Amino acid sequence: MAVDTATAFWTLAPGHGELREEPLPAPGEGEVLVKARFGGISRGTEALVFQGRVPESEWQRMRAPFQAGDFPWPVKYGYVSVGVVEAGPDALLGREVFCLHPHQDRYVVPAAAVTPLPAGLPAARAVLAANMETAINGCWDAEPRVGDRVAVIGAGVVGALMAWLCAAIPGTRVCLVDVSPARAELALALGVEFRLAERAPADNDLVIHASGNPEGLRQALSLAGDEARVVEMSWYGDREASLPLGEAFHSRRLRLIGSQVGRLPAERMPRWDHRRRLALALDLLRDPCLDALISGESDFHELPALMPRLAAGAGEVLCHRLRYATPD
Repeated sequence: MAVDTATAFWTLAPGHGELREEPLPAPGEGEVLVKARFGGISRGTEALVFQGRVPESEWQRMRAPFQAGDFPWPVKYGYVSVGVVEAGPDALLGREVFCLHPHQDRYVVPAAAVTPLPAGLPAARAVLAANMETAINGCWDAEPRVGDRVAVIGAGVVGALMAWLCAAIPGTRVCLVDVSPARAELALALGVEFRLAERAPADNDLVIHASGNPEGLRQALSLAGDEARVVEMSWYGDREASLPLGEAFHSRRLRLIGSQVGRLPAERMPRWDHRRRLALALDLLRDPCLDALISGESDFHELPALMPRLAAGAGEVLCHRLRYATPD
């Protein structure tokens, strides 16, 4: 029997969400019907949305593809979905695909909005694709170079991925820095050095901050060597960050660079677009060591009770995977 409804997760108020049924249209010309298999929640941005902490100035810029509703709420938000094409063009029928889509068990989108998974990439690991795109964009902005000493502050998903990418450049010495000793196991799985924040190495050529805590950005400035680059990957929502931009910031000629995944760096735009970047992200995810970034898995229908715990789980949650069990 044809399925004509879908179930989606909506945030209705700060810290409160629910599953709602909604009509599911039949796919038209050039569209696909996707049955979700896995989703992913990366704690940073989604926690801010769930807690109602998106500043009004960012309500339009923060809209996700296929978002329904408007900030602050009610809003259907999310941007990680991996599923199987159930209906659509023959070339995509039955293919496992990635799509930037809110948390929903079935959905209809333009065929151009889905990207088939490359051979060798398990669907369960493909939920890291959006984070990998952020890390790629961050590396483009950071411009790590052969032989650089690199410190990455914040061993969340994006920070860990950036450390892993930088470590692949010959001659680099990459150190992943965090306040939690438990992150040493993650660094080991990714093949990078780990230090607790109080023992972080100084005099770095490049410092990447991804902890989500303004104190981490203050430390990033202190770990940078003269003329070094400091790249800010954290987004604080409605919080402010206070920085020591007096002291030796100017005399040491430090460069503070903001990075955000929504826009490609200007020098990449003539040759790259978002689709090419996503294809690269999916290809890089074929490395099985990246499974270490999945910190847990739950059934999609548990999300209303689960999301408050994930949003509050600073330092504990990496990428939490959602598992869909959609009836046929």
